[in-house]
Amino acid sequence: MRKRIIMGFILGLLGLAGLYFLLVFVVFPALSPRPDNLGVSANGQLAPCPSSPNCVSTQATDKLHAIEPIAYGDLSTAQAREIILNILNNMERTEIITQRADYIHAEVRSALWRFVDDVEFYFDEDAGMIHFRSASRLGRGDMGVNRRRMEHIRSEFMARRPA
Repeated sequence: MRKRIIMGFILGLLGLAGLYFLLVFVVFPALSPRPDNLGVSANGQLAPCPSSPNCVSTQATDKLHAIEPIAYGDLSTAQAREIILNILNNMERTEIITQRADYIHAEVRSALWRFVDDVEFYFDEDAGMIHFRSASRLGRGDMGVNRRRMEHIRSEFMARRPA
């Protein structure tokens, strides 16, 4: 009797592990392909946030999505870009997808379910500003994760600026 209970428990765990694998590596990626509206338009605009609250952007004008850009002032764009790249390279579960002189796109995965958030940076050299956008691919809410991530990146940027 005891062996049956243990065997049932083990089989149950294997079933849960299989379901987790199926969801995380097959279903969720199929439901959340990379958006085709990423990047910077000719007029220096990142894609607008959707109506859902799981996105922040420095170019948004509504209170739900708006967040302040990062001023890099006396640094060169190349220096500011290097600081952002260094921050991203030190973040867990983050993969840099695109990097150009004025633009960076990274994908950040959540720890448990491996949901993907797209994080973009546009370096506006004329204004000495880093505009950014962080948006979840799936779902409606994010419990403030995108906003906290971008505020953390801002704090790290300010801490790493040369004096």
